[in-house]
Amino acid sequence: MHLYSQKLVRFGLGLIVGVAILLPAQGEEAKYSIKEVMKALNKGDDAVGKKVAKGLASPEEIAKVVEYYQSLPLTKPTQGDPANWKSKTDKLLLASKNLKAAKPGALDAFKEAVNCKACHQEFKPEEKK
Repeated sequence: MHLYSQKLVRFGLGLIVGVAILLPAQGEEAKYSIKEVMKALNKGDDAVGKKVAKGLASPEEIAKVVEYYQSLPLTKPTQGDPANWKSKTDKLLLASKNLKAAKPGALDAFKEAVNCKACHQEFKPEEKK
């Protein structure tokens, strides 16, 4: 096989795997609502999400974050661009999965993906801010 063909095959396989990881199964429904995710992970000074961002969470707590964040890409924001919501929540889910797998640089990627203010400005209705 030519070098070009090998690169094309590798690219195609990588693309398929990436899409399979990030896209939910057809017809899959969110286990948790946006409100439930935010309350479970971010409410209070000792919130799990805050512990994860500080690098202080246990493997069980990180697993909880992944479980809850799996619902976000399956939900629809009450306002804002749904495609942007999907992009941001996919990034957040991937960052939390990488953290769970203890991949290098995962904590920094997680901190970057967790941008509460940016999401709230775009997706949270004014009366709920």
